[in-house]
Amino acid sequence: MNPFLENQMLQTRRQFFGNQGLRLGSLALGLIMADSKKSRAQQVHMPIAGLPHHKPTAKSIIYFHMNGAPSQIDLWDYKPILKDFFNKDLPPSVQGGQRLSTMTSGQARFPVAPSKFNFTQEGKCGRWINSDLLPYTSRIVDDIAVIKSVFTNAINHDPACTFVMTGSEVPGKPSIGSWLAYGLGSENNNLPSFVVFTPRFPEGSNGQALFTRMWSSGFLPTRFNGVALRGTGDPVLYLRNPEGVSSDDRRTMLDTMQKLNQRELQQLGDPEIQTRISQYEMAFRMQSSVPELTDLSSESKRTLEMYGPNVTTPGTFTHSAIMARRLVERGVRVVQLFHRGWDQHSALPSQLGNQCKDTEQATAALVMDLKQRGLLNETLVVWGGEFGRTVYSQGTLTKENYGRDHHPRNFCMWMAGGGTKPGISYGETDDFSYNITKNPVHINDLNATILHCMGIDHEQFTYKFQGLDQRLTGVEPQNVIKDLLA
Repeated sequence: MNPFLENQMLQTRRQFFGNQGLRLGSLALGLIMADSKKSRAQQVHMPIAGLPHHKPTAKSIIYFHMNGAPSQIDLWDYKPILKDFFNKDLPPSVQGGQRLSTMTSGQARFPVAPSKFNFTQEGKCGRWINSDLLPYTSRIVDDIAVIKSVFTNAINHDPACTFVMTGSEVPGKPSIGSWLAYGLGSENNNLPSFVVFTPRFPEGSNGQALFTRMWSSGFLPTRFNGVALRGTGDPVLYLRNPEGVSSDDRRTMLDTMQKLNQRELQQLGDPEIQTRISQYEMAFRMQSSVPELTDLSSESKRTLEMYGPNVTTPGTFTHSAIMARRLVERGVRVVQLFHRGWDQHSALPSQLGNQCKDTEQATAALVMDLKQRGLLNETLVVWGGEFGRTVYSQGTLTKENYGRDHHPRNFCMWMAGGGTKPGISYGETDDFSYNITKNPVHINDLNATILHCMGIDHEQFTYKFQGLDQRLTGVEPQNVIKDLLA
């Protein structure tokens, strides 16, 4: 087949109308770009047609993903009756033939391991919380909605993380951050609409691998990939000009490249060429915006102390947390922090303690910081992992030491701000934190709720790919959890 004719046949509707007739689109673009400097300053990616579907309660989202699966039993899901079951076998009626991972399926018995930590009721809402490990979070319980009945399909880390981030266990789908960046665009011309941090985690922790598909755009245009800001060296590789290359030199080079890329775009209609053009321009603008972003000299001493001692050390969770606030303050749509090391199959008390010590103060500080700046009402904060952990111990069990296996049947997450109802608890589990007894929340119900807060009807938010109207929440019916909304 003639390649030219084949290209014409495969054109999208948008490409067809953009290349036919009197080329009115090109004419209008030429008029808009008459002043090239002005046009470059206005190249903010706007929402796609029809979005938002309704008035949003959140303009941006900060998503804390605790990779490895935090133990709900040891943090949020208080089960005092378990002390009477120490080292007794988990009743078969509770286990109910649940699928087990290969790490414990061969155990001769499944001894119940109560949490060794102290729980207290905190805040006006009287939230039960592990006050040993979450002393700072105890101060914000009246601002958060704890969801105790989240469940997922996957039992191993990689497919479970892929599921949480993309709504599917199958790799290749866009992440939730990419969906939001694609649909809602950006309010800042000089920073990406979707930014990712992968901070360091404590030594001795069981850190699972993180794959870039957790923040990938999948089948969406690649300009909606999450941009990872590094914790060592330059925040973005190759952003600075090489020695001897001035900003004017770079501008001249980019203008020439843009002309060549525009010519190729007109000939081939490949949307990835447009991505290349826009990303070159974004990198040029980031040369000045990123140094300003990472300069904490304007932050008050009180604010820095609130986040904790590592706040000025790039690469730490604490530094990433304050960067998240600075990013949404500047109009960035989505910020995600992926913190590894929450996979405690053994030595859970000490390892979980290390993880909380590394993250908990800064997490609570972020919520308080957003609130005191008037940003919490318009910023949705989400905290959670990919699944929960078993009530029975993996390996050796003592009252002071135990481990827990993967548990997809129920786990805890929390949300704050952005139109969510503060100070509530949603969903219940049985006395063993093993089965959901009230208000189950599938991971895609949660994703539908996040989209709703951002002004998006998840059923109408689709992208045609492989002959299907693809969406973040999949093809099965999912529901917005209205009881979580203010």
